[in-house]
Amino acid sequence: MPVTRENVDEVFSYHAPDDEQRATLNVVRVYAKQLANKIIEEVPECADQQAALRHLRQCVATANAAIMLKGKV
Repeated sequence: MPVTRENVDEVFSYHAPDDEQRATLNVVRVYAKQLANKIIEEVPECADQQAALRHLRQCVATANAAIMLKGKV
């Protein structure tokens, strides 16, 4: 579902995680940290390495949003 006038307030509001969401957010963060460490260890230091890490951060942020919005967007 796209962001619309009808759901913009919900999409851009703070959503406190419940216990289940908190656990899921943590799992995503743990695996992302593992991948980030592998990228740092295995990929040569360069702009592409930093881009990969930046995209991973964006990936985690987007996954967090999906968890908090319960897939509504």
